[in-house]
Amino acid sequence: MASFPPRVNEKEIVRSRTIGELLAPAAPFDKKCGRENWTVAFAPDGSYFAWSQGHRTVKLVPWSQCLKNFLLHGTKNITNSSSLRLSRQNSDGAQKNKPHEHIIDCGDIVWSLAFGSSVPEKQSRCVNIEWHRFRFGQDQLLLATGLNNGRIKIWDVYTGKLLLNLVDHSEVVRDLTFAPDGSLILVSASRDKTLRVWDLKDDGNMMKVLRGHQNWVYSCAFSPDSSMLCSVGASKAVFLWNMDKYTMIRKLEGHHHDVVACDFSPDGALLATASYDTRVYIWDPHTGDILMEFGHLFPPPTPIFAGGANDRWVRSVSFSHDGLHVASLADDKMVRFWRIDEDYPVQVAPLSNGLCCAFSTDGSVLAAGTHDGSVYFWATPRQVPSLQHLCRMSIRRVMPTQEVQELPVPSKVLEFLSYRI
Repeated sequence: MASFPPRVNEKEIVRSRTIGELLAPAAPFDKKCGRENWTVAFAPDGSYFAWSQGHRTVKLVPWSQCLKNFLLHGTKNITNSSSLRLSRQNSDGAQKNKPHEHIIDCGDIVWSLAFGSSVPEKQSRCVNIEWHRFRFGQDQLLLATGLNNGRIKIWDVYTGKLLLNLVDHSEVVRDLTFAPDGSLILVSASRDKTLRVWDLKDDGNMMKVLRGHQNWVYSCAFSPDSSMLCSVGASKAVFLWNMDKYTMIRKLEGHHHDVVACDFSPDGALLATASYDTRVYIWDPHTGDILMEFGHLFPPPTPIFAGGANDRWVRSVSFSHDGLHVASLADDKMVRFWRIDEDYPVQVAPLSNGLCCAFSTDGSVLAAGTHDGSVYFWATPRQVPSLQHLCRMSIRRVMPTQEVQELPVPSKVLEFLSYRI
C-alpha cells in the first residue's frame, strides 16, 4: 500500500521548541542492545525527573536544576559530564529532602518506572499496621523500578536506598503505576499476562492478581480518583477495572493491533490509548464510546494493513495536565501534539527511534526517551482554554458521564458540559 503524507489542515502546523537533551554516554564498544530508554517519569511534586539510561541504570536528577542547566549551557547535556554534574547526596540529615542527583544500579534491564508519594491519612488495608517495617511519612518519595527478570525494586528517592524487593511476576514488568491518592498502592503490568496490586504501606504485600489478558500486558494507568484502572496489551486488548472491588468493568473494542500505552485525562472523563494500528483513540471510559481518533497515516489504513507492519506504529501517548492536549510518539520519527477537539496535530517535533513520552508535572514540558538511552525535551502548546473546557473539567472531576446526563438542566447545558463525538 502506498504511503501518503499526513493530512495537513489549512492552518500551518507549528514546530515545537526544543528545551534540551540529556544524551546517554556511550563507550566505543558499547552494545546497542540494552541501552533502550523504555520509560521516563516526573515526580508528583515536580522535584525529580527519572529515566532508564540503559544497562540496568536509572538516573534521577532534580528537575528544576535540570531546566537551569539547559538555560545556562544550551540544550545539550551529556549526562556523565563532570562540568554539568549536579552535587551528590551528602550525609547531612538536614539535607535529607533536598533534591540531589542519583544513579541507581537496578541489577537488570529496567523496563518501567513510577514515582509514588505518601499521604499519612491513607492507611494500609492491612489491620496489623504495628508490625510494618516501614512507616512512610508525608515527605516520603519512592521510586518503583520494573525489571527484565520480573522483579520490582522500591527505592528511597532522597537517599537512593533499596527498601523493598517485590518478587512474584515470572516475566518482564512492562509498566508500573501508583494510585494518585497517596495510598502507595502500586499496580504492575507484565508479559506474564497479569496485573498485580501491591500495598507498599503493608511492606509491599501483594493484594490481588488481575487476570483477563490473553497475552502480554504493555501498560496500565489509574484514573485521577484512583477508582478505575486501564490496562492495555497485545491482541487489541483494552480493559477497565474497578479498583475498589478488583473486578473488570468492561473491555473496549476498536483497535486493530496491539495496544501499547494508555493515559487518563486529569478530570478522569477521557481515556487515551495508543496502538500499533497507527491510531490514538480518545474514549469515554464510563460508556466505552470512542470520541476522537488521531490518525498517524493518511488515508487511514484498512484493518488488515493496520494489523501488520505499517511503519507508523504509535509507541506512546500522554495526556497533558491542562486536559486539552495529548502527545503521541510514533515510528515515523515524529512527536505530535493534539488538541482533544481537533483531528490534526497543533505542533510537531522530529524524533528518531522514540519509545516513550511523559508530560512534566506542570504540563509545560514533554520528555521523550529513545533507543539509545537519551531523553529529549520540548515546550508544550500553551493555549488559553475555553470556558466550556474549564466547565467540563470542573464538573467531570466529581461526576461520571451517567451522572452528568441525569442532571436536571436544559439539554443545551448538558451538551455544553459533555465531551461529544
